Amino acid sequence: MNSRITTPTGELAQRLSPTPRGARLARRLTAHQLDAWGFPHGSEPNDTAQHVVGELAANAVTHGRVPGRDFEIRLRLLLPDATLRIEVSDARGDRLPVPGDVGDTYGEGGRGLRLVAALSRAWGVADRDVGKTVWAELTLREGSVRSGDSSPSPCPRTCGPGA
Repeated sequence: MNSRITTPTGELAQRLSPTPRGARLARRLTAHQLDAWGFPHGSEPNDTAQHVVGELAANAVTHGRVPGRDFEIRLRLLLPDATLRIEVSDARGDRLPVPGDVGDTYGEGGRGLRLVAALSRAWGVADRDVGKTVWAELTLREGSVRSGDSSPSPCPRTCGPGA
């Protein structure tokens, strides 16, 4: 496993093994990173982000796995509206979820993608040189947002678009 990268710009990137353990670690990393950014464990934004990452990571492990290739999770906190962009990349560009069709995407009903669609304000798929990236964006509404210097800045419950 490569080392975790956290930058002052509100970003975390981590490569993980394409195994169920890797998917669980992606979810745990998300929980810890959101907590560090001021969205504590057990809060609605933290729990929602964990659910979305869990579904996307499980899909990467189940449908995007290529032996010998890791999958990558990237979290970006975009300020000032406290948008969390979640990106999960895998090495299988030939198995694409279809953003407009979350019905029977992978033959198992696409239930995880329906959950991602319900919890996200937007989601989609982007090509990569090798594989694909499935992304989702969430508006975080609770807690405070912390920059790389660990000093909190206020983000009231009503921050974000439509507030």
